[in-house]
Amino acid sequence: MPGFQYFVASSLDGFIATADDELDWLLQFDGFAGGKESYDAFMADVGCIVMGGDTYAWLRKHEPGTWPYPSTPCWVFTHHELSAPPGADVTFVRGPVAEFVEDLKADAGGRNVWIVGGGILAAQFADAGALDEIIISIIPVVLGNGKAVLPMAGPTPPLELVSSHTLGRGIVELRYRFGRSPA
Repeated sequence: MPGFQYFVASSLDGFIATADDELDWLLQFDGFAGGKESYDAFMADVGCIVMGGDTYAWLRKHEPGTWPYPSTPCWVFTHHELSAPPGADVTFVRGPVAEFVEDLKADAGGRNVWIVGGGILAAQFADAGALDEIIISIIPVVLGNGKAVLPMAGPTPPLELVSSHTLGRGIVELRYRFGRSPA
């Protein structure tokens, strides 16, 4: 059943980026065994992408002249005036995520909606009851501080572990489902 998924990499201590949005700690793991296969399998079921303005700005800065999702509609939640790359299907929106859930589902065309980043946006979907799964690759690095993977205000009910896989270079991919009671 299609849903909203947060597919993300995190340091061992729960951060998705350093405090100044650097990802060198993560990029040093590019090309690890099983990573491409996991990403490709995930993307095969994605019909729409959602990201925050900071993630969008990071992508534009670090991949100038290209857009990594040319054939997938992308929605960007931002308070800034931004422009889309030529030929990209990018929609800029403002407001509570709950107001856009049905539009995002429609744009996904019966496939999943990927919440790309960051943690604050994913937490907003979780708080609105719209986050169905988190697929998190735990990277064997400790950052000490930074941007939290899912900065929610309080504890959630227990999540259901759907699967776990060990990938190359000590990376573990965990898939959890929200809104279910443990068996």
